[in-house]
Amino acid sequence: MDIDSFHWTDASALAAFILFWVLFSQATSGRFVRRKSLTQLMNAHREAWMRTMARRELRMIDTGIMLGLQQGTAFFASSALLALGGCFALLQSSDKVLMLLADLPLAGTPDRAVYEVKVLGLMTVLAYAFFKFGWAYRLFNYCSILVGAVPMAKDGDEATIETAVLRAANMNVIAGGHFNSGLRGLFFSIGYLGWFVGPAVLVMTTLLVLIVLVRRQFFSTARAALLNG
Repeated sequence: MDIDSFHWTDASALAAFILFWVLFSQATSGRFVRRKSLTQLMNAHREAWMRTMARRELRMIDTGIMLGLQQGTAFFASSALLALGGCFALLQSSDKVLMLLADLPLAGTPDRAVYEVKVLGLMTVLAYAFFKFGWAYRLFNYCSILVGAVPMAKDGDEATIETAVLRAANMNVIAGGHFNSGLRGLFFSIGYLGWFVGPAVLVMTTLLVLIVLVRRQFFSTARAALLNG
């Protein structure tokens, strides 16, 4: 690719896209901001779930919940894989897509090499999301095993049960973290699509996605429901 065809504005917009993604990921994990995110609040409830599970003699409810988590993770992993396959179709139809982009008012004159780099970047984002979902699916499977390994209240001492509960809770939190990372990848891939129009549009669409995600994590009614409950 001719280096002159990749303008500095494209590099700056891509850097802003990555920066927004990283900062938001860190913020939801409890860094940079004191306000607890929806993810952090739900992690506390994951541990509460494991403690409640340890007191139940029949754990069919818990296995049903774990099955639902695994199915949801598998669905998004499949979606990311299908979207990744769609990117190969974009590469095969480069000429048609470039003609379409040329008609857009903000797109400017599209360059084939730059377009292909953008598609490869989108494929990287989707591949990241797929691997996150795949790993989360496996960790939820491990968590199911750890749930089964928690002794019944009548069969174990408190220390043994507490250790088993914390082990299952930590695995659940880690699995949920990877699942959320995959979701963020899919959400930010929507913002990434703006780059096909132009670098300025990439920044705008990324900001729009960021605003939606920040609202959901820090100012949503779902978060208020956890606090008020």
